[in-house]
Amino acid sequence: MQTTLCFDFGNTRLKCAVFINNEFKELLVLNDDSVLSIEDVLHQYQPQKSILSSVINHNPEIEIVLEKSTTFHKLGPTSKINFTTPVGKPETIGADRLAICAAAVDLFPQKHILAIALGTCITFNYINKLHQFLGGSISPGMYMRFKAMNEQTALLPLVKPTLNFPLVGYNTATNLQSGVILGMAKEIDGIIDLYKEKFDDMQIILTGGDMEFFTPHIRNQLIADPYLLYKGLFAISKAN
Repeated sequence: MQTTLCFDFGNTRLKCAVFINNEFKELLVLNDDSVLSIEDVLHQYQPQKSILSSVINHNPEIEIVLEKSTTFHKLGPTSKINFTTPVGKPETIGADRLAICAAAVDLFPQKHILAIALGTCITFNYINKLHQFLGGSISPGMYMRFKAMNEQTALLPLVKPTLNFPLVGYNTATNLQSGVILGMAKEIDGIIDLYKEKFDDMQIILTGGDMEFFTPHIRNQLIADPYLLYKGLFAISKAN
């Protein structure tokens, strides 16, 4: 039995997915990027392998800890991946986008794929059937939009998202929720429509921590997979 820990350090949360053999088992949320936090996870799961995807300036000492205790790989421009990146500056591609694309190609080989990740930002990631990641687009995510309206106005409050809100908001909070969530859902549908006009037989995948708020409101058919990024990290760990 082989255990692999797949660490994902994003702008909002620090997470770790646990894979035993080839199967995803559970997702952990870490309190911080301290050595103690990493050592606690290592002690609990006794992994043989680990991989780190980070888009933040994390504590560099944790890489030393992971290297001592496991066969460790840090996801980056030199990682072996199952797709090519014929873009202007491939070294600038975020580690999270690399992992998402790796999972998409692994699950849907030889297809046009649009993988949409809903996190701090929305990223639209297009991989063609030749397994070339050609880029996509980035726009503000849900919490960023709520926060911007609060910070850049005098009176609008900072509200939390909810699964139940009306189309026609009846107070300030529901107006903001309707505007952000439905506005983003229509943005996502609109971008998908543009891709479908250009590319035939395309697979659409939705993922990310904020996914649950949007799946009821998107009309395009797609596959929703909250663990897509971690499946990509695991696939990359096997290749490296």
